[in-house]
Amino acid sequence: MNPPKTQFGNQEAEFQHTGTKPFGPPPIVQISDTGLSKLWLQDLALKILYFQGYLTGYELAEKICLPYTSLVDKIAESLKREKFIEVKASTMGLGEGSYQYGITQAGINRAREAMDRSQYAGPAPVTLADYNSAIRRQSLGKLNVSPRALRSYLSELTLSEYIINRVGPAINSGTSVFIYGPPGNGKTSIARAIGSMILRESMYIPYALYIEGQVVKLYDSVNHEIIPEKPVSEAGTGTLKTGMRRDPRWVRIKRPFIIVGGELTLTDLDLVFNPVTKFYEAPFQVKAAGGLLLVDDFGRQQVRPTDLLNRWIIPLENQIDYLTLHTGRKVEVPFNELIVFSTNLPPKDLVDEAFLRRLRHKIRVGDPSFDEYRSIFISVAESAEIPFNEEILAYLIKNWYIKPNRNLRGSHPKEICNQILDISKFLGCKPEMTRELIDQAADAFFVDL
Repeated sequence: MNPPKTQFGNQEAEFQHTGTKPFGPPPIVQISDTGLSKLWLQDLALKILYFQGYLTGYELAEKICLPYTSLVDKIAESLKREKFIEVKASTMGLGEGSYQYGITQAGINRAREAMDRSQYAGPAPVTLADYNSAIRRQSLGKLNVSPRALRSYLSELTLSEYIINRVGPAINSGTSVFIYGPPGNGKTSIARAIGSMILRESMYIPYALYIEGQVVKLYDSVNHEIIPEKPVSEAGTGTLKTGMRRDPRWVRIKRPFIIVGGELTLTDLDLVFNPVTKFYEAPFQVKAAGGLLLVDDFGRQQVRPTDLLNRWIIPLENQIDYLTLHTGRKVEVPFNELIVFSTNLPPKDLVDEAFLRRLRHKIRVGDPSFDEYRSIFISVAESAEIPFNEEILAYLIKNWYIKPNRNLRGSHPKEICNQILDISKFLGCKPEMTRELIDQAADAFFVDL
């Protein structure tokens, strides 16, 4: 749900982010700046060459996400000196970075020894301390959304003033929100609108983390959207990333918006260790750091709600989460995100008073009134190019809602209009709001439970 372009300037003025100063990964000019040992980086380079085959110095720098000058060139030189790699080809006049390297048998043996410990062969990770510092500096902080800007972002939804006046303060809190109510009334749509509003900004995350000798893969192409940056190439090479002014181990992304649903388990909330590849995948809440995490269909997960809620108590209270390595060692990471729980189930069946107290804002999204239902139907019918008929809408409400004692739902108008489109297409007639088409559409859509 994107804001109207013509109003973007006004929204910018009416929505302010009051977090900490902007973060930018600092440049690295020598191996010690990475926080990683030279031997560890040598092993990483050998694993990349083992899997990739022949690479030039510049290509190796791109794969390992480190500057060639003063870092990768020194790693390559030491590996060449120890006869783990050798020059296979060179291009005159383009410098040593254009030399093509291949791994030797001795290098293969060392790479295999390294892969017995971990098969990770990607961008060099950053240390946990550097990551924690960066995430805290990029937290959402205190938000300041005005009623006018909020209405603009929620303009595609027909919501009461009651809900709008609850959503605004919840966004400004930047902490936690519990949205509940019957299905089909826009709870997930509200969460998505919140996401589109507060997550316009970019942030930096590392491709991977280095934690006590272990690698945790953080960047996820499914959940993270890269914002391209114009790279700064080294003189005369035309290469990408190898000469960027900032640390290339970090990637610039849109603030993440991650949705988890009924598939969520307790193990998904901790470091996931792959016994085959021998490195970790970061859990959902770590991937969502600095953004928004929506726990949709809360209460329908494969674990008891109380167990899931107990897992969130410390992060919600202290904005700190603890993750466990397979060695049993616990590590601390920031819990800096807006977390939204959304459920169709009665809160009394899911949570106790102690947990509700830890959730800053509770928003009930109830059924629409008749006037709100009418407004939704008019908007949906217009989008579907179905001429709106006031008399037929009254017929629909009387015969398919009031008589059978059926509740109105905000999602029903769209579903009924879609039924009209499907039926009229089959019959070869113009989609209209007639009694015959309304009856067929409602009969096909509604199920008596």
